Amino acid sequence: MIRKLINILVSKSLKVEPELVFKLSSGTMSNTYIDCKKTTLTAEGAYLIGNIFFDRISHLKVNKIGGLTLGADAIAQAVSYTSYLKKHPIDVFVVRKKSKEHGLQLKIEGDVKKGENVVIVDDVVTTGGSTVEAITKAKEFGFNIVKVIVLVDRQEGGRDNIVKQGVEFEAIITKEDLLDEYYRRTKDPDRGRASSRQSEKLNPALQR
Repeated sequence: MIRKLINILVSKSLKVEPELVFKLSSGTMSNTYIDCKKTTLTAEGAYLIGNIFFDRISHLKVNKIGGLTLGADAIAQAVSYTSYLKKHPIDVFVVRKKSKEHGLQLKIEGDVKKGENVVIVDDVVTTGGSTVEAITKAKEFGFNIVKVIVLVDRQEGGRDNIVKQGVEFEAIITKEDLLDEYYRRTKDPDRGRASSRQSEKLNPALQR
């Protein structure tokens, strides 16, 4: 399933250019861009993600799964749907970027309670800023964070920043995995790992 998911991500989500033309959410420039929503919002992508993520957490005692909107939403919904089909229901919560200015003015949406065990998910991690924001708000609400799982780790410092929050971290796929497949298709398999190193040379901020 992971190999098929990599193929879809490379076909639909990965963009590669020779120069640093993509500005990432972290503010850094890169020659690669990964728009995971072009995969997570497809029927096949949701099926694969739901099963892969569920297999990673089915042994854990968790009540909820979610993360910062918008990147986490499709993943959490896919896992929740899969969990119900497998008779191990795990409900979804959504972390707002900004609290509502009306009604209950909630930061966390869903049928949630303080003290519940949760898994935080995200679609792609660069420096980990959005994931750390989700972790912080989840802790403030009173959740117990059992694990953090992301679909794609760009391998640019995000893992370390997330682990510093005192949580277990796992990435299903790395940028290197995607580049390996991308350059295999272009008949240049040696450039997969080399491209990650070249990105750091072109952009010293990626080394921090």
